Amino acid sequence: MSTRESTLREAPVARPLSGSTWFPAMREPALRAIVPLLLLACWQLASSLGLATDFVLPPPSSVVAAYRELWQSGDLQDALKISLARAALGLLIGGGAGLMLGTAAGLSKNAERGFDTVLQMLRTIPFIALVPIFVVWFGIGEVSKIALIGGAALSPMYLGTYHAIRGIDPKLLELGRTFRLTRRHQIRLIILPTAMPGILVGVRYSAAISLLALVAAEQINASAGIGYILNNANQFQRTDIIIAGILVYAALGILVDALLRLLERKILVWRGTHV
Repeated sequence: MSTRESTLREAPVARPLSGSTWFPAMREPALRAIVPLLLLACWQLASSLGLATDFVLPPPSSVVAAYRELWQSGDLQDALKISLARAALGLLIGGGAGLMLGTAAGLSKNAERGFDTVLQMLRTIPFIALVPIFVVWFGIGEVSKIALIGGAALSPMYLGTYHAIRGIDPKLLELGRTFRLTRRHQIRLIILPTAMPGILVGVRYSAAISLLALVAAEQINASAGIGYILNNANQFQRTDIIIAGILVYAALGILVDALLRLLERKILVWRGTHV
């Protein structure tokens, strides 16, 4: 047998994805979908049996028709763009401020003494309670909405970053000092990689809180966005559109969290597949 024939025999042959490999990959999404599907079935059953009127709880078919109506008119697409822009800008401002303050407090005792107490006090204030004062300070325009979302996103990001840095094993820092690493190299080579998982958890919490704050912010005299659609639907007693809008908020939360989980896996690829 020639060398070429031997090499061809030993080369692995690509096989199509077998059922035994495909099933475990689909098992987790299928298990996660069981409870939502059961809730949907109970919802449809309650509507079919007349346990709830269409005004109180429209059937799923009416909600789907409301989605189709909003999509065909273009209102849903426009509202999604505006609402996502508000949430993203508020998260960028509030989350960015929380990241900087948490990093400073985690790295410096003086910085912690300077503003940690104030931020801990602000953390205990529900962001809903800030709506009246923000309206007084910033008016009823976009500034008050962005400020509310940013204020809500600040605390989770600050806490996640602060505790991630302070939770680093002191032995790792001692190792850096043993190798005579400068402070800048310690931050880049030890502190930042070690604290990154905790920081990313803070990002996920801040994103979730930003969407919650978005719901409250869009009740402040909104002239566009998902909240505007809900307010109009409430005035015209369109319960189907109200439920459709609420489910849009829920879907946005799931989508944003899934995207951040994917980003976390990409950034923390060195931790393995269990992340």
